[in-house]
Amino acid sequence: MMEQKERALLVGVNLKNQHEIDFNYSMEELKELAIACEMEVVGMVSQKLNRVNTSHYIGKGKIEEVIQCIEHQEANVVVFDDELSPSQIKNLESDLDCKVIDRTMLILDIFGERAKTKEAKLQVEVAQLEYMLPRLIGLRESLGRQGGGSGLKNRGAGETKLELDRRKIEERITSLNKELEILVSQREMQRKQRRKNEIPIVSLVGYTNAGKSTIMNAMVERFNKSTNKQVFEKDMLFATLDTSVRSIKLPDNKSFLLTDTVGFVAKLPHHLVKAFRSTLEEVAEADLLIHVVDYSNPHYQKMIDTTLETLKKLEIQDIPMIYAFNKADLVQLEIPKVTDHNVYLSAKQKIGIDQMNELIKREIFKDYILCEMLIPYEKGEIISYLNEYANVLETSYEPDGTKVKLDCKNNDYEKYQQYVVTEEQANI
Repeated sequence: MMEQKERALLVGVNLKNQHEIDFNYSMEELKELAIACEMEVVGMVSQKLNRVNTSHYIGKGKIEEVIQCIEHQEANVVVFDDELSPSQIKNLESDLDCKVIDRTMLILDIFGERAKTKEAKLQVEVAQLEYMLPRLIGLRESLGRQGGGSGLKNRGAGETKLELDRRKIEERITSLNKELEILVSQREMQRKQRRKNEIPIVSLVGYTNAGKSTIMNAMVERFNKSTNKQVFEKDMLFATLDTSVRSIKLPDNKSFLLTDTVGFVAKLPHHLVKAFRSTLEEVAEADLLIHVVDYSNPHYQKMIDTTLETLKKLEIQDIPMIYAFNKADLVQLEIPKVTDHNVYLSAKQKIGIDQMNELIKREIFKDYILCEMLIPYEKGEIISYLNEYANVLETSYEPDGTKVKLDCKNNDYEKYQQYVVTEEQANI
């Protein structure tokens, strides 16, 4: 027997200091989140308030309207646009006689569905358990009322978790965090090795579904010619939860590491931010951020603001940033277009990738030095190294050795300074 699709009524509070456009966008995004959780959205209810009602989130009069909508639309779940407190969930379920879930629960569910690697699964489970812990009573009542199902797709696991008492859940969280610590230490060792190798790191950041993974794949395809290095990409919320790292080697032998990270969203649950902090620390290590923006979305400025706010919360500041306005082909803009630190492109159409790469090079290869070196013939291994890791522009053979004009990293320049004949700052 097929499981009946949940019919969701969406409820949001438009606070006095919130712009109407921002509120409408938040509700539209809530609808997308509900659909991503395979719910059928049957209606929306909103209320303007100076502040959220501490006991019920919405006012008592609005409760009656929601009850009528539940009956009229035959809804069996009510989804609220903010994170509800344990008492709000309990009071709302009591008054509405209906399953109640909030925005946080939807996002946690989507993350649970999308998690593929061990680390991502552990991080999501920690976030889910920490969210559930103070809400056990209300959620248990919901299970009793609905005869099973926690409001999430992953019902079996959800029910199992809720059967655990508080002490067992706390023990489980401790155990998961210990497992995560091992993975985090491994990740830190990898980062230390990268810093030791002095390879620049470029991180893709931005709102969920802006096209970060598509940009990464376009870069890999353009410069690595290797299809097995592609990362998963799909037009859906939170397609990528795991940090992917790819080495990009350019035709002039310059190279950098490109990392793809989890996308952000408005009202990203603090449990998730906390759980994914170790993953997001990859961004903090970057030499350059590429802020990917869905330029075709009419609310793209709101998405930019949300991403910048999230980075600030993570204390990721003072890292140089370029903006990649993706999907610009969908707004009849002539692309590629470059202005200052901005590039307008279409990653899907592979238009503007070279221009974005030029912006990246301009930022991360500032310390390259253009020089001439005279390498003694008996030091052939140095010539081999420079041919692989520097951009050798000219080679000539002199009586005293091989003379090369090259563009090299500052540390290579210092390493072989005794062979330098002339020097100047490289023009990237």
